[in-house]
Amino acid sequence: MDFTIDSEQRDLVAAVRGLVTKVYDSSETRRAATNAEPGFTAWERLAEMGVLSLPFEATPAEVSLVAEELGKVIAPDPFVESIVLAGGLIEAVGSDEQKEEYLDAIAGGEILPVFAWAEPGRDWAADAASVTFSDGTLSGTKASVIHAERADLLVVSAATDAGTGLFLVTEGYTAETERTHDGSRAATVTFDGTPAVPLGAGGDESAAIARALDLARIAYGHEALGAMQVALDTTVGYLKTRKQFGVTLNTFQALNFRAADLYVSLELARSVITWATVVAADENSSDADIAAAASQSALQVNRAGRHIALDAIQLHGGIGMTAEYSVGHYASRIIAIGQLVGDEAFHTDRLAATLTEHDVLDPIG
Repeated sequence: MDFTIDSEQRDLVAAVRGLVTKVYDSSETRRAATNAEPGFTAWERLAEMGVLSLPFEATPAEVSLVAEELGKVIAPDPFVESIVLAGGLIEAVGSDEQKEEYLDAIAGGEILPVFAWAEPGRDWAADAASVTFSDGTLSGTKASVIHAERADLLVVSAATDAGTGLFLVTEGYTAETERTHDGSRAATVTFDGTPAVPLGAGGDESAAIARALDLARIAYGHEALGAMQVALDTTVGYLKTRKQFGVTLNTFQALNFRAADLYVSLELARSVITWATVVAADENSSDADIAAAASQSALQVNRAGRHIALDAIQLHGGIGMTAEYSVGHYASRIIAIGQLVGDEAFHTDRLAATLTEHDVLDPIG
């Protein structure tokens, strides 16, 4: 497989990096953005650059490049949540009229869509159960809906007689918002006779939801990869400059070994998530292929992320725990990504359920 990027993709990386490193030039700038309304500041400029239209016009490869650059500055802008997930579902399932009405507005930053799918007590289940659709209205509760209070449009999964359907909602719901540890905002959204319009034909959209979540898992993996890279670079820089007993910390061999272990974890994660992106971008890949690649990469990224996040803080000593220092913010975002669309147990169980679908390998024959 060819993992190299072409000249146009390199130009995309350079343009996005140039923008987000100016908007979020430090962890303090990023923290100020999350404390103000609406909680992010690069959205309009990303729209002007054409970045918000990528999932509708390009491939998962270009999406991954953008996500990684956003991860390097831990940008709070909801690129994966709003564009890859919600926008991706509208593009995949919506009628021609719905696509015409919403996609250009989403790409232009005029409408912020959010996908409401997770339900209380049902860890990362793609099907809907507690939220139901009947007689043109929704009833029930969704949990941990990122930026629900800011959303102009909710894409909601709900149980119907035909299975799990998708619906568009613009009003008639309540959102109880809380701040998450990484600075984001997540809400418990309650529907009570809320008017809703079916997205697309209104049938069972379980397969489309599962595919969208897998594509989001791969994009999140690249966002985490970008954050892990900066966390590691920051830690290595600290070991080279911080002195103890009159010498820099990188003088101590044990600390160098730990930094080397972090590098190995990062590169393993990079290899697997890059492979998963190639699988997702391949037109011949089935939904099952993408699902397996998404879970395999998520497992590696989650393990590497926890390793790098926790060791980066520990190698910084006490300063790593302070809100004024960047490494803690990176660690918090890395850990949060690992919980957004499935933890290690979820992906292990998911992969284990497919074991009988594979041929047996005879290592001797």
